[in-house]
Amino acid sequence: MIQRRKTRQVTVGDERVGIVRIGGDAPVSVQTMTAGYTHEIDKCVAEIHKLAAAGADLVRVAVPERKDTAALKEIIPQVQVPIVADVHFHFQRALEAIEAGVHKIRLNPGNINDRAQVRDVIQACKARKLPIRVGVNEGSIVERKDRQKRLKELGAFFSENRHGHLLAIMITKLEEYLETFHEEGFEDIVISAKSIDPLLVIDAYRAISERFDYPLHLGVTHAGPKETGTIRSVVPLGHLLASGIGDTIRISYANDPVYEVQDGLELLYCLGLRERKGAELIACPTCGRIQVDLFTLTQQVRKKLAEEITLPIKVAVMGCIVNGPGEAEGADIAIFAGDRRGIIYVQGQKVANVPEEQILERLLAECKDFQDRVMRGEAKLGEKKVDILPPDPIGELGSGWEKIQKEKGRALPVVKA
Repeated sequence: MIQRRKTRQVTVGDERVGIVRIGGDAPVSVQTMTAGYTHEIDKCVAEIHKLAAAGADLVRVAVPERKDTAALKEIIPQVQVPIVADVHFHFQRALEAIEAGVHKIRLNPGNINDRAQVRDVIQACKARKLPIRVGVNEGSIVERKDRQKRLKELGAFFSENRHGHLLAIMITKLEEYLETFHEEGFEDIVISAKSIDPLLVIDAYRAISERFDYPLHLGVTHAGPKETGTIRSVVPLGHLLASGIGDTIRISYANDPVYEVQDGLELLYCLGLRERKGAELIACPTCGRIQVDLFTLTQQVRKKLAEEITLPIKVAVMGCIVNGPGEAEGADIAIFAGDRRGIIYVQGQKVANVPEEQILERLLAECKDFQDRVMRGEAKLGEKKVDILPPDPIGELGSGWEKIQKEKGRALPVVKA
């Protein structure tokens, strides 16, 4: 079990959209952000529904203009997930979002630093009992208006210890910003400190976790497309979460945000920080021993499981008889392949031996039947009933079986001395 860092707890949402708690003993939550324009109300609502259906606990929307905050009054009553307003540059957008009924505000010290304006936002959130995330991003903390100050900060940034100087800037600006919150007696705060550099992300959150007891929002900013952003995000977030640091996460991709939710949940499932919903699929990697079209089969199985299985059934799709038996023992439902055939097991008991073209249909049928039995209380997840012995590699599943059958009755070749 991962021993999580003890933090304060904040509450987001209400009885209608649901209540999400961040920090304390609450599960790590997953959030994402809409990709479309908030003022396009119908499209925004549809996207929020899609993200919530994928498993997002919180959805953030951009409100750069007054028409975006005005749209929130129509959007919020139509959705069933807490909404976070992403505020940059103009504090008035935060006040408008609060008035519209948003459930949380995100402020960036790099773009809204006027203390009087920040106090107005704090007091409005305090009156509505709304939390605020203070998000310090590497891309926005370095001075951009005062050229001399910017050159000085960049000089520190590019000196010998890059992380040390940048961390000092991030933490200093964060501490200065939080002084206003402390003066106003406001404690419903979540902190983030993002960078495009995975190692800096680790360093920043470790340093912040030692200085503050507020819950932390983990993320890597500008991580890139999913193809590369997955590694860039999962490495630091997985490291921090496994160390007990982090209370809510967003994986950021230049892609459909549904992938952010799916990958964020999978990360938490793998670390045992969330109870899995839906099937867990494991499958063979690339290998010269594979004896069916495993990769097509795996994608077909994945799609069908996502559509039809709601319980956390462990399903193994294995391409040969080398590792197949061991995985079949550890899974609730498993198939391992021989020469264009597959043996299907349900909790260690063999139930079928079918040709390749029938594997998908039969495997899905066994998964659905097993799920039904679990729901009726006739079976339990994760039980193993028998030991599975690997079949003879040249037996009926082996690629040499057909050749052996054809050669039966022929005289063995004479070996000369």
